[in-house]
Amino acid sequence: MERSAFHELPIEPRGILWEDNFIDAAHEQRLISTFRALEWPDRPGRISLHYGYTFDYKTFGIDPDIPYKDFPEWLRPLIPTTESRAPDQVCLQYYPPGSGIPPHSDAHMAWDQLYALSLGAPAVMQFRRGEQRVDIDLRPRSMMKMTGDSRLHWTHGIKKRKNDILADGTVRPRGNGGVLRTVGLERESVSVGIWNCAMLLSDDMGWRKRNDQ
Repeated sequence: MERSAFHELPIEPRGILWEDNFIDAAHEQRLISTFRALEWPDRPGRISLHYGYTFDYKTFGIDPDIPYKDFPEWLRPLIPTTESRAPDQVCLQYYPPGSGIPPHSDAHMAWDQLYALSLGAPAVMQFRRGEQRVDIDLRPRSMMKMTGDSRLHWTHGIKKRKNDILADGTVRPRGNGGVLRTVGLERESVSVGIWNCAMLLSDDMGWRKRNDQ
């Protein structure tokens, strides 16, 4: 069934499309249980797994030394049907409480689309261009699509901090208030983390994939 519930947020930067409750809470719980059983890198802070092509952070292109990794069954229902083809890469990331990612603009070609599904605990993502700062609250189970201005001309990141300050001045501890608690990636007690599933559609990667077959 085609997803048609995306709407553009009436803010700067332009080109941020949004859908609340892309999946329901029960589906989210099943996914987190699946994620806990995956083989993750053994290091502190933000960690990630790649499906499809693997991005080479040195060349800003496909890593030719890592084979294409097929999308697992749990991932397929998460892929939006608003595009004419599947993404070239899906990056699953886990953010322990207090972790973040510096402001950046993902490598892109002229017509890239970038989707991000947030799971677990909420977090504030900040978009930046020059002196402009725009905060967006990434709520659990929401799907965000970045295209156009937001994708090409702004950076985005998540500040490394213990608390987020919301638009109304509320101070929200990172990791609290999430609908799901996870165990296993944190060595102490029970923790709530931020899970993010980012899907990249790139003209360049798509061309490479079709010609490699």
